Amino acid sequence: MRTVSVLTYDGMSAFELGIVTEVFGLPRPELDVEWYRLTIHAHGPVRVVGGATLTADAPLDAIAAAHTVIVPGVSDVRAPVDPAVVAALRAAHANGARLVSICSGAFAIAATGLLDGRRAATHWRYAARLAARHPEVEVDAGVLYVDDGDVLTSAGSAAGIDLCLHLVRRDHGATTANAVARRLVVPPHRDGGQAQFIETPMPAPEDDAVTASMAWALANLAAPITVDLLARRAHLSTRTYLRRFKQGSGTSPIRWLIEQRVQASLPLLESGDRSIDEVAAAVGFESAVTFRHHFTRALRTSPSAYRRAFKDR
Repeated sequence: MRTVSVLTYDGMSAFELGIVTEVFGLPRPELDVEWYRLTIHAHGPVRVVGGATLTADAPLDAIAAAHTVIVPGVSDVRAPVDPAVVAALRAAHANGARLVSICSGAFAIAATGLLDGRRAATHWRYAARLAARHPEVEVDAGVLYVDDGDVLTSAGSAAGIDLCLHLVRRDHGATTANAVARRLVVPPHRDGGQAQFIETPMPAPEDDAVTASMAWALANLAAPITVDLLARRAHLSTRTYLRRFKQGSGTSPIRWLIEQRVQASLPLLESGDRSIDEVAAAVGFESAVTFRHHFTRALRTSPSAYRRAFKDR
């Protein structure tokens, strides 16, 4: 049985603890897999945001025995990380645990030195501060989470849901992760990254035409799609379309289209026996080479490796 241990401390958000508890702590008798054992760790009683007090069931140093250690957002990104927390995380990692952070929890993991030379995510508001404090870390403010094997980091609090589901997907396959997502009433995988949330204005009502063009693109991913074609479908000039698309989504049409094609390839890789060339063609990439390039850039793994790791069991 895999043990998931979550760190708690004064000033933490109960929401992030709740995410971990909901995904890993609830029994899942409807799933034909051995579920996780969740343990909660702290020095002692801790005060959470809102005034409640939480009593943890295990001491901090006991996280060394966990398979996975999850660190919710720190209470103050300006403050140094408790040396006891740093020591406990280092010991857990040295013992083979994978370390996972939610939101500003990346500051705690970065303090251990284990993120040096790695790519990492955190809330977009804290990305510049994390990069300044730990210049050896490649901070990516545009993604919902980063999986670097034994160390995984997520963006803002809700992105912790995405990362927790990703962990279930890694451990038990797509079918199980999808079942958990349905029970949570959330999508198994959200498209896009934090760019869509970084002080971006909501689309204006007149952008219904842009939204309609995006819906058409999703229904026709296998077809050749250009910005000019999307603009014509929206009855806009290319320049106006580009501006309104950026305002509404926080990204460009081509980048968005590539993301949709990569995401559409995932279920084809997870199940079925189509070749990589066939999958590439099915989601609209010109060649398997182009598909592999964009897939690896987006997910930090190859389509073939993804298929081996995530194909339904």
